[in-house]
Amino acid sequence: MQIETRPLTVEDYDELVVTMKRAYPQMSESIWSKKSIEKLTKMFPKGQICITVDGKLAAVALSIIVNYEEFGDEHTYSDITGNYTFNTHSSTGNVLYGIEVFVDPEFRELRLGRRLYDARKELCELLNLKSIILGGRIPSYHKYSHEMSAREYIRKVRDKEIYDPVLSFQLSNNFLPIRVLKKYLPEDESSRENAVLLQWNNVYYSKKPNTMQDSIIRLGLVQWQMRHFKDINAFYEQVEFFVNVMGDYKSDFVLFPELFNTPLLAPFNKLSERDSMIELAKLSEQIKNKISELAISYNVNIISGSMPVFENNDLYNVSYLLHRDGRIDEYRKIHITPNERKYYGMKGGSEIKVFDTDCGKIGLVICYDVEFPELPRILADQGMKILFVPYLTDTQNAYIRVRHCAAARAIENECYVAIAGCVGNLPGVNNMDIQFGQAAVFTPSDFAFPSNAIKGEATPNTEMTLIVDVDLNLLKDLHYNGSVQVMKDRRNDLYETYLRSQ
Repeated sequence: MQIETRPLTVEDYDELVVTMKRAYPQMSESIWSKKSIEKLTKMFPKGQICITVDGKLAAVALSIIVNYEEFGDEHTYSDITGNYTFNTHSSTGNVLYGIEVFVDPEFRELRLGRRLYDARKELCELLNLKSIILGGRIPSYHKYSHEMSAREYIRKVRDKEIYDPVLSFQLSNNFLPIRVLKKYLPEDESSRENAVLLQWNNVYYSKKPNTMQDSIIRLGLVQWQMRHFKDINAFYEQVEFFVNVMGDYKSDFVLFPELFNTPLLAPFNKLSERDSMIELAKLSEQIKNKISELAISYNVNIISGSMPVFENNDLYNVSYLLHRDGRIDEYRKIHITPNERKYYGMKGGSEIKVFDTDCGKIGLVICYDVEFPELPRILADQGMKILFVPYLTDTQNAYIRVRHCAAARAIENECYVAIAGCVGNLPGVNNMDIQFGQAAVFTPSDFAFPSNAIKGEATPNTEMTLIVDVDLNLLKDLHYNGSVQVMKDRRNDLYETYLRSQ
């Protein structure tokens, strides 16, 4: 007999269906879809584990990583999996959450379940995660529910007065019961919809620097004065000044405005607007790498406003998320304004996604994008808690469009929205003559937030910084206990917003 523990792949799906039906004969309607397995194995391949016996799939364990502080000890299976979308998975999370384990009854005497749990523990240690947490079924509880509470049943199982095939096994694997989870899995009738929140602690866990240990995130917004620079080093000095200030104030994020590097267009002013922007794009890689170095040096995540990128004869408006651990993500502006098309011939990007950071999931859109409510809604459905909007507006009415739409996005998506733009005048640069701006951080509108739903705002048209603390726990409380609960009360039976395959 040959037993192998290995990563699960989507090619195992047909065997998985057979094995799962044998393991859960009473829950055959709850078989995992191929789309779900494909997403899990692509998103977090190390967390999806299987065991084969003589080449036959015999046992499976599925897991995700979460920022557990966002959910706490009162959650349902739907909450922790993002309503089965797994958008709650975060590569920068601190807990390995077990979402499934099953063993083919034919092989249960081989103690394959213990092998799966041992593999999970090794993974938890390898990834330096704080613990493994899961909601464990109590499938024999229905036999006793008429005579005792779930809490008493758990105590009797723990004291070995009652045997439960799942809970007894988990307790023997050093998982500690934390609490009863009510309505955890509605279709689990044998458990009477109850589950036991169980935890195994990684004794080798070392607290990661910069990982979110509480819910308070500090945002630093730069209201950038347009000015001429004698050379690119002078531009870097001004950027570093603001990053240094934000670092001194222990900011988690620094947000620069859209196209804040356009003062560097001045030497190319005799060219057409498009050709001058193409020349500026030649500096973008260098600027991106320099600001990434600043993010690492000053220990702060930087959203580098946006800058032009010229690729395959197309111009894009691109924002870079420069993590303080050295990682670099990018977002390409989706919705291009008539001005950008007319003068620069810019093209819209085609990727919509949230970004994992050491402070949780964030969204990033550029200026005009925030005027399209579908885009932030998709990001919110993917777990976004803070939306960053670098913008560049010339007149007050243009700014007001961005401002009011950003404020609306905060309310309808139960998130914080931070906006930052350029101010002042820039003579000698075509199509960049005047700017109007006022940086601000908007909140949902409920009792836990400011009465005007504005956490902070800068003085209009003045170069300055805005530093604001936002509390992610308030968003969680709003979602479950708010005066209105927008995300939960949507009529998805009538309409929905979804992302086409990219």
